[in-house]
Amino acid sequence: MERLFYAFLMASAFATTATAASVTNTDSQTVVLVVVEDGKRVEIELQPGDQQTICASGCFVTLPDGDRIGLEGGENVEIVNGSAVVK
Repeated sequence: MERLFYAFLMASAFATTATAASVTNTDSQTVVLVVVEDGKRVEIELQPGDQQTICASGCFVTLPDGDRIGLEGGENVEIVNGSAVVK
């Protein structure tokens, strides 16, 4: 029984699930997000209604209104009037 417990404990320690954040542009205009992840800067253009998966290992996002947010991954973000609504 003790061996089973330790096996479960070890499996849990190594089982990390990387989830990315999802961003949806609900605006009627195209938006450009600046994403910095692992020290790399990327601009992502989202057309109205587009959805993009970003930040697999956490990141910072600069929004069209100039606000910056930090994401860990797993969040659902909607762009509304150039601002982010994080769910």
